[in-house]
Amino acid sequence: MARLNDDAQWIVLMGFIVSFSFFFLALVINQSTVVGQTTAESVIEFPKNDIRDVREVIGKSVILSDNFDVVKSDITVISMNRKSAVVEYSNISANNVTIIDIHYNNGVTAYNETWTLY
Repeated sequence: MARLNDDAQWIVLMGFIVSFSFFFLALVINQSTVVGQTTAESVIEFPKNDIRDVREVIGKSVILSDNFDVVKSDITVISMNRKSAVVEYSNISANNVTIIDIHYNNGVTAYNETWTLY
């Protein structure tokens, strides 16, 4: 820049500053959209309604069913085929107290719950 006059040096220097600031802003905006996208995806991936449906069916089957093993295998097979989720549960009854352990896993979300019915 030795051969340029003072005005030309300022023009070139301001061009460098503006181009670096655009590059920095583009980098910051790109990273913020990535963070927002992954946060939104994690909220969407939680299968709240699927878990509610499974809980409801398991609760009704434990209370109303006489043939526990057949209903348990049906719930496991249907949840695997329709929702691609592994659902396992156990039922322990003693002294008018029923304890139900539910395990739900669809490959992304693992959910465990214990119910106690009196």
